Amino acid sequence: MVERARTGRRVGLNNGAALRVHNVRLIDGVSPEVVDDAVLECDADGRIAYAGPAARAPAGHADVRTIDGRGGTLLPGLFDCHTHLGVPSDRSLVEAALLTDPVMGLLQTAERMSRTLASGITSVRDLGGLPAGFRDAVAAGLVTGPRVQTSVGVISHTGGHADGTLPSGKSLGLDYCELADDVPGVRKAARRMLRAGADVIKICTSGGISSAHDDPDDQDLLDEEIAAVVDEAQRHGGRPVAAHAQGRAGILAAIRGGVRSVEHGFGIDDEGCDLLGERDAFLVPTLSAVFQRMDPKKTAPWRYQKKLRWNERAKENLAGAIARKVNIAVGTDAGITPHGQNLYELSYLVELGMSPMDAIRAATSNSARLLGVDDRLGVLRPGHLADIVLCAADPLADIRSLGDPTRITLVAQQGVVRTTRLDRSTGDAPSTERQHS
Repeated sequence: MVERARTGRRVGLNNGAALRVHNVRLIDGVSPEVVDDAVLECDADGRIAYAGPAARAPAGHADVRTIDGRGGTLLPGLFDCHTHLGVPSDRSLVEAALLTDPVMGLLQTAERMSRTLASGITSVRDLGGLPAGFRDAVAAGLVTGPRVQTSVGVISHTGGHADGTLPSGKSLGLDYCELADDVPGVRKAARRMLRAGADVIKICTSGGISSAHDDPDDQDLLDEEIAAVVDEAQRHGGRPVAAHAQGRAGILAAIRGGVRSVEHGFGIDDEGCDLLGERDAFLVPTLSAVFQRMDPKKTAPWRYQKKLRWNERAKENLAGAIARKVNIAVGTDAGITPHGQNLYELSYLVELGMSPMDAIRAATSNSARLLGVDDRLGVLRPGHLADIVLCAADPLADIRSLGDPTRITLVAQQGVVRTTRLDRSTGDAPSTERQHS
């Protein structure tokens, strides 16, 4: 069900609501300090008016919805900067592409969006497989889901990471995969993505673990092709470019070519870290894919063997990048990894050496900066939009608690409560009012 305001109109992302949350521990997404007894209040437009100690909070108003957070931890709405919401994580691409009714596929995508929002992800950047119509439907209040930036598709060369041709020679016919093999070809491919409504252009500069015809150490698009896509994106509204880049050659080529973010980055080394710093570019390490276990009986042998070769190598290299304190934003590769469990990604960052507070900042203020929305999202400070998430536990003591959707007790966007597990004794709606698309 789509959430509606008391007037009966649909509540889209351009509509806010006044809200007051008290009796919470507050992490604002920027400060290293935690406010133990805090209040957050936003105005009728859903903009934060106050976020700080209860002792200095303005008096509440009877006409403002007030929620008792029961001592939970209030955080900015969290980001997943690498999702595939149009791709199911519980069945194969073959089944999804060839055996699923298109209407069922559309409704399943809407359900995944709702489930992702309920897990605490209020904003996503989808990097292949999500048409721009889903972004617009969320903004209009037609479906409930995270705020969306989408690449719509993925650009690769023939035989590269986004080539949907199976080892049998038959093609999956994935309409979001664009193949291009020269500079004019990649320019046209980028223009087709822009015509389809892309907010960001996604390219492949390396092979991949999950693609049959290449290897992460292979370079995909050539240097001049990468530069051509970046140029097209810049000429059309200054849009950013994200690069699937797993091996070293693809990582270096992507950064030198001017991409805004390196996705995966499993083979990153000191040179790659230096280049990220020089270009103020981001690494989105998708550790959920690295830590994901595969059943050799259910996985194609070529894929399983590549994952075995790359897992420990990726952990070592990404731990080095974390130690170097490069710009890191949070992404999970959901679709390849399970939907609705996105925030376990933070526990993997911590396992590789990041502090819990830095992991939270990576998923809030740093991810907002990557997506270019840090002027309004990613922090709990006056003037920003009240996209908020309440966790029943203390994620600084137990970072894994964020990954358990049952411990996410409240999610709101711009002050509009989207889902809640709090009961009536807290002054909020019961869990049966949790909203789904």
